[in-house]
Amino acid sequence: MDKEGLGKENESTESLISELEQKLLNEEQKLGICQEKLKRVLADFQNLERKTKLDIENGVNLKIDKFMLGFLSIYDDFILAKKILNNEKIDVSGLESIVKNMNSLLSEYGVTTINALGEIFNPNFHEAVSVVEDSSLDDNTITKEIRKGYISQNRVIRPTIVEISKKPKLDNSKGEQND
Repeated sequence: MDKEGLGKENESTESLISELEQKLLNEEQKLGICQEKLKRVLADFQNLERKTKLDIENGVNLKIDKFMLGFLSIYDDFILAKKILNNEKIDVSGLESIVKNMNSLLSEYGVTTINALGEIFNPNFHEAVSVVEDSSLDDNTITKEIRKGYISQNRVIRPTIVEISKKPKLDNSKGEQND
């Protein structure tokens, strides 16, 4: 082959290589775009999966909480009946057995009471329905539980209804002297 033939062949080869390199670059860009889309789709799927799981859990928990509220109402009635019958000196051994079974059921499902007496009022756990003046207690100290509250799965399913304390207000209009 002569030099001219070799030159054209080299140009042709270089042109082919350049064309292939450009195609490779284009395909790598397409691959990068596809990889980014895949990452976004995977992230969206994981978010959807997490949200769906949370929605299902919340739906189930809502139904359980609703059932537990009904059950707790009946439970309260049994506790009250046992107390009244016991005060009347009537045998309550049958009721004690039922209440014991109910306590086991509550425990099995992770339902616990909210301890309130003597605690400071917390609107996340307590519902205040009355206030008493007491100078010996700090403001918002719970002085009486009117109805027990309950927690299930770290959620308040029924707040404790309470009475809280307030310090009496000093009345300076009666001629008292302040030092």
